[in-house]
Amino acid sequence: MKILITGGAGFIGSAVIRHIIETTQDDVVNLDKLTYAGNLDSLAGVVANPRYQFEREDICDGDALRRVFARHQPDAVMHLAAESHVDRSIEGPAAFVQTNIVGTYQLLEVATRYWQELPASRQAHFRFHHVSTDEVYGDLGGTDALFTEQTAYCPSSPYSATKASSDHLVRAWHRTFGLPVVVTSCSNNYGPCQFPEKLIPLMILNALEGKALPVYGKGEQIRDWLYVEDHARALYTVLTRGGNGDTYNIGGFNEKKNIEVVYTLCELLEELAPSKPGHVRYYSDLVSFVEDRPGHDLRYAIDAGKLQRELGWMPLETFYSGIRKTVTWYLQNIEWCRRIHDGSYRRERRGLGSREVA
Repeated sequence: MKILITGGAGFIGSAVIRHIIETTQDDVVNLDKLTYAGNLDSLAGVVANPRYQFEREDICDGDALRRVFARHQPDAVMHLAAESHVDRSIEGPAAFVQTNIVGTYQLLEVATRYWQELPASRQAHFRFHHVSTDEVYGDLGGTDALFTEQTAYCPSSPYSATKASSDHLVRAWHRTFGLPVVVTSCSNNYGPCQFPEKLIPLMILNALEGKALPVYGKGEQIRDWLYVEDHARALYTVLTRGGNGDTYNIGGFNEKKNIEVVYTLCELLEELAPSKPGHVRYYSDLVSFVEDRPGHDLRYAIDAGKLQRELGWMPLETFYSGIRKTVTWYLQNIEWCRRIHDGSYRRERRGLGSREVA
């Protein structure tokens, strides 16, 4: 196959591209606008591969999308491009509405017209895979329930509301126009190459610099943690074997309170990075509790049983094996982190034009 991946320079998108290039014979076209969270450094290991190509374009630009589809003739689309940070969505919802809703609409319009004009044999095998989040389901609160594929939507933040809207658009294009789609909703991802604004890399890098480790509220929020490489395997499995029109939840089977995650990171850093800044005795001394986020959901938890039963996927990493790999990766890739902090990862790409073959 030739797979068009939107948002392929992001955290999850880059993991998917690495997985496909390293473990399959498929070709990949990475379409990414390269916003602040798009980092081509995360694709350094595949950029020279002849099965990888890069297009710097915005999914909100319909004309650009039409050019990309016409030029590359993809057999499938994996749509991961999105604004995804909840705090940023509270501070500035407009970018989330534009990218997550308008961008998804533009992509659906172009993909549907492209699919309709394919020969019948290629039409039958085309797939539009929309990658969503468990946050569209809302808050499980203090219950023991799990999100299933039938859970009603009840988003809490501008981010999750725009993702819910994009999910509805994808399903509407499937029902109304017949576009072959699959939808996945995942739990909290972690692992290599995650942008440092997210909880786990933020805690690791702050600790190494002797900075405060800010935890919302009392850190009682519970999340199901999914190692990003397990997620990448699941996404490819759903793309290639999932049922047309079906939805699959993807979870790590690892529910942890945020404060548990932070203290686990501190314990690992004590072992793996015992040399600390001079004013720090123990990494855990850096933990500080800050005012909670507005509308902060208490608990997310995924029932990934459908994916396990129907497609045979299971995560390979436990939380503890995955978090150790994650801490080790950040310790071994401080230069990757430094280039984000000093902005050089963005400055060096300014001359990179659209339709650039990498």
